[in-house]
Amino acid sequence: MILFFRTRSKSVIATEADHKLSKEEISELSWLYGDAEPVDNDQLKGYFVGPRREMVTPWSTNAVEITQNMALKGISRIEEYFPVDTPEADHDPMLQRMYDGLDQQIFTIDHDPEPIKRVDDLEKFNEEEGLALSPEEIAYLHKIEKENGRPLTDSEIFGFAQINSEHCRHKIFGGTFVIDGKEMESSLFNMIKKTTRENPGKILSAYKDNVAFAQGPVIEQFAPKNQSTADYFRVKPVESVISLKAETHNFPTTVEPFNGAATGTGGEIRDRMGGGVGSWPIAGTAVYMTAYPRLKGDDGKEPALRDWEDILPVRQWLYQTPEQILIKASNGASDFGNKFGQPLITGSLLTFEHQENDEKYAYDKVIMLAGGVGYGTKRDCLKKEPQPGNKVVVVGGDNYRIGLGGGSVSSVDTGRYSNGIELNAVQRANPEMQKRAYNLVRALVEEDDNPVVSIHDHGSAGHLNCLSELVEECGGQIDMTKLPIGDKTLSAKEIIANESQERMGLLIDEKHLAHVAKIAERERAPMYVVGETTGDAHFSFVQGDGVKPFDLDVAQMFGHSPKTIMRDESVERHYAPVAYDAAHLEEYLRRVLQLEAVACKDWLTNKVDRSVTGKVARQQCQGRLQLPLSDCGVVALDYRGEKGIATALGHAPQAGLASPEAGSVLSVAESLTNIVWAPLADGMDSLSLSANWMWPCRSQKGEDARLYRAVKALSDFCCAIGVNVPTGKDSLSLSQQYPNGEKIISPGTVIVTSGGEVSDIRKVVSPVLVNDKNSRLYHIDFSFCEQELGGSAFAQSLNKVGDDVPTVKNPQYFCQCFEAVQELINRGWILAGHDISAGGLITTLLEMTFANVEGGLRVNLHDIKGDDVVRKLFAENPGVVIQVSDEHADEVRDFLEECCVGYARIAQPTPERRVLSLSDGAFKQELDIDGLRDVWYETSYLLDRDQSFNGMAKKRYTNYKKQPVEMQFNPDFTGTLAQYGLNADRWQTTTDADRQAAPKAAIIREKGTNGEREMAYALYLAGFEVKDVMMTDLISGRETLEEVNMIVFCGGFSNSDVLGSAKGWAGAFLYNPKAKEALDRFYAREDTLSLGICNGCQLMAELNLINPEHEHQTHLCHNNSKKFESAFLSVTIPENDSVMFHSLSGNKLGIWVAHGEGRFYLPEPEDRYHVVAKYNYAQYPGNPNGSDYNVAGICSADGRHLAMMPHLERAIFPWQQGWYPRHRRADEVTPWIEAFVNARKWVEEAKKK
Repeated sequence: MILFFRTRSKSVIATEADHKLSKEEISELSWLYGDAEPVDNDQLKGYFVGPRREMVTPWSTNAVEITQNMALKGISRIEEYFPVDTPEADHDPMLQRMYDGLDQQIFTIDHDPEPIKRVDDLEKFNEEEGLALSPEEIAYLHKIEKENGRPLTDSEIFGFAQINSEHCRHKIFGGTFVIDGKEMESSLFNMIKKTTRENPGKILSAYKDNVAFAQGPVIEQFAPKNQSTADYFRVKPVESVISLKAETHNFPTTVEPFNGAATGTGGEIRDRMGGGVGSWPIAGTAVYMTAYPRLKGDDGKEPALRDWEDILPVRQWLYQTPEQILIKASNGASDFGNKFGQPLITGSLLTFEHQENDEKYAYDKVIMLAGGVGYGTKRDCLKKEPQPGNKVVVVGGDNYRIGLGGGSVSSVDTGRYSNGIELNAVQRANPEMQKRAYNLVRALVEEDDNPVVSIHDHGSAGHLNCLSELVEECGGQIDMTKLPIGDKTLSAKEIIANESQERMGLLIDEKHLAHVAKIAERERAPMYVVGETTGDAHFSFVQGDGVKPFDLDVAQMFGHSPKTIMRDESVERHYAPVAYDAAHLEEYLRRVLQLEAVACKDWLTNKVDRSVTGKVARQQCQGRLQLPLSDCGVVALDYRGEKGIATALGHAPQAGLASPEAGSVLSVAESLTNIVWAPLADGMDSLSLSANWMWPCRSQKGEDARLYRAVKALSDFCCAIGVNVPTGKDSLSLSQQYPNGEKIISPGTVIVTSGGEVSDIRKVVSPVLVNDKNSRLYHIDFSFCEQELGGSAFAQSLNKVGDDVPTVKNPQYFCQCFEAVQELINRGWILAGHDISAGGLITTLLEMTFANVEGGLRVNLHDIKGDDVVRKLFAENPGVVIQVSDEHADEVRDFLEECCVGYARIAQPTPERRVLSLSDGAFKQELDIDGLRDVWYETSYLLDRDQSFNGMAKKRYTNYKKQPVEMQFNPDFTGTLAQYGLNADRWQTTTDADRQAAPKAAIIREKGTNGEREMAYALYLAGFEVKDVMMTDLISGRETLEEVNMIVFCGGFSNSDVLGSAKGWAGAFLYNPKAKEALDRFYAREDTLSLGICNGCQLMAELNLINPEHEHQTHLCHNNSKKFESAFLSVTIPENDSVMFHSLSGNKLGIWVAHGEGRFYLPEPEDRYHVVAKYNYAQYPGNPNGSDYNVAGICSADGRHLAMMPHLERAIFPWQQGWYPRHRRADEVTPWIEAFVNARKWVEEAKKK
């Protein structure tokens, strides 16, 4: 039966149960649904928008699991429906449908599973199913039919098409190229592999796994000793490896941007989880490339100077407009990372269209790249050899009719197949489920003996691809009755090949299964033993009746598909040069600063978590104004804050149109001039690259030849500079076909991601100018090339490409420049530094000033060769600008000359003037920095306006420059661990007796919690022994909290915030007797403390743990912007008597916020609350959520229990903070550590009583 509840917002929640619900059960559901009213009717009239009946949403999955955690039985599905006035109301047909009334049949699917088909007409089946099989592949399948003496099944053909699609098997990169009638010596893949053969560097694994691994340093692993039950954290040294990966999800993001980008992010994270026999993802990157968004001003008209958007007429977009794609795709990628718990620490954005020579180029088929870095143990970096009898295990969610045929459909032009086929090929995202699967993998990798034999992620072709790769070396059989089925109408083909996300496949020896299952149960990670390896080199799926819908030799699946031959002719294309007049320089600058590629990216960074894990040492936003200026992301490998990983991106597709060789070289060069600001352990020898190729192959004459030239140029350049490319991906159908026959080709693009070990994360150079008049700025040109404007943002803003593009003329000189800058960083001689790329030198100089509230620059270009000021300012030749103190100026110049590196002194800070004074010979001009900063910021505002609500984007645009981060410390704060008697190395000498005597704290987490490790370490560093407690420990009674004196409810997205933040978590406490008893007894004791951060703060409010004496309860509500807010800002600690914060009264401290529902609703007068932290500014975004009284944290009347939305545990070290006073950069810790020390001292005293 289905029971309807009407919420306060008038939506309807439909709840399906297998029995008539009791009054008590209805009352519990009403509470869960926010005091929704049960409807006394089995059907409702009116129009409603809701999910498609055949698709159980991730929202429903989480909601049902919440009811299970509340001990409610028999509830199978929960969905939400929204009333609308007309059947024409706007909705997303991919995810939703229109309902004319709601009744007892809304979940009924009148559809039986389709029977297994024996396919007699392969050619017809290929076209009907959108399989993109070539004639040669069809002939190969006919050959298999003869070998097996039977027609192939629909599952076998469909599966073969997916696992042998261009998307999965990279046939073009492994194929033979014949250009101008001549067969090329090497395949594209061999040219990429050549880079590692010639320069293996630290590579341990390349081209054969989900990720590439390079040797890393010895680091500290901080993890619970036994993760099958509640246990204490321990530190141990491990020899690490560093992983690098980047994937594109272009087709899915074009079709359905949110889920396309979200599942792209999730899939790339799973790749890093599945490296070797398991590894740890740590930080992500993202790139978005679309056609022009054609933004409108507040008056509905196109803003001035954006006429470059008129170069092509607006198309009848197949699925979404470019603006919708930019917003929804970045929402999807951000949402997945936010909920999974992966920070996104660097990225890029490009919009582009061009028409010339009767050719149309535009990113109508978009590029969405998700990449990242991670790490693992050297012990686990290679997969083990499967043995017959290994158990095949699937971890993750159920099978649904989603993501069918994604591999094959994404391998052809978007628009070639029907909307139905293309929509069905897109997956849906459930990051909370993936986090559960990850927690299991993490636990296994952290054990002294990892039981995993092999591991792969589920992506294209679902079970078929994943499980066949697991057993490829020996064969295996899968029992289909053991696979979890969320949709009972799935056919065998759909069960085998659907791409339901968030699943991992593992091989486990049978003797370890019970232990692995125990961890999975604790983490609520669904785990299924679905088959075993056989040793017969055969692979099959078997139904309960013994019928095998898939039954082939492994060699037939993978071994002998036809070789791809690419034939093309070289075509020379020329592009008109850029015409300009230096008299219009400021107008040109204003145009360039508005291009999405150059303009402020705050609309991207303000909604994505950049602090989770507590290991982020460098993210995008810099300076006291926290503007997105850094192009280098850095994470620590452990909490010691020394060794780390850096990553950066580069691309140059506009230049690549004029010269594919230059496009490749510039892409590598940009990535390296971005990463150069991190001190690498062995300089350039530390680096590895991922090259992701997006190209419109077979779209027009000359494109395949251009790809070959581009790959060869990248290979040659990387070999010359000694850098390997051990990983990457290709997406070679980058064109979009419209119903009228028009085809729009996306420019051939290579995106280069660099990664490498950092020797000291505290030495990473910032791009923010230091306002010291006793310093100078120097330009170092890495290119050894004439300044050229072809392929530049300047040319793009004038609707040109140009033939004359820069490149790197001398690879050896490039290396000399790179290594010289590295040495200057290691010697501490660089105050600030920024690369030169999109927008040229003038943009670099302006950006260095933007994040400051005062000061400017006096710029003189006389020392730069040439007499064309426009070329000097807007050319995008690879290079950098460094700021050097006069104290070290002579040493720096002498050193550069010793290294044979040229330089030009170009500028001096002017702390007293907020202008950029520019001169070059007779040319003079003064530029208003603040005015140009607003021009640069405006594009971000226009995009933010369409993703934020209640006018918050306008307030952000108005206030961003008025709210600098402020810090004020206690006078006696020294910034040393010794001040607090702390020792980060105590694990080396601590005895069991010491541990027994130490104060005990516990971090408490629920499924979806993602901020537990950084909190545990903050407590550990402060002197606590820290216990890891999962809600299943409390619900089962395994943990009672009797031996701990402090509990911390950690941040994250418990239950994905379904039904409200922490609502389901609260229900697990309120409606489970053992968990409730443990909590009640803890709070009844007088020797206890508690802390709730972010999601934990929301939980404490939901459970009314802070002010139970108040008549009106505190609540945490949605941010006023109605979106996730991520920011590093400052809070003031008022006079207070709390245990943790009393000694910090009067301090102003920097801190991270990362939440979607952080607005304190405080219905009582302010003086009735014990406020412990207030946001420094009353206006948004300084008050990021609109909290009453600007409150960021409150505590109980006795000061023992504290609830706070910002993350102090992510700000205990200076390197974690988005900005920290320069004169205190030697501090070991920040004042926030004092809060944890105060807690420990209080517990020590309480235990004496």
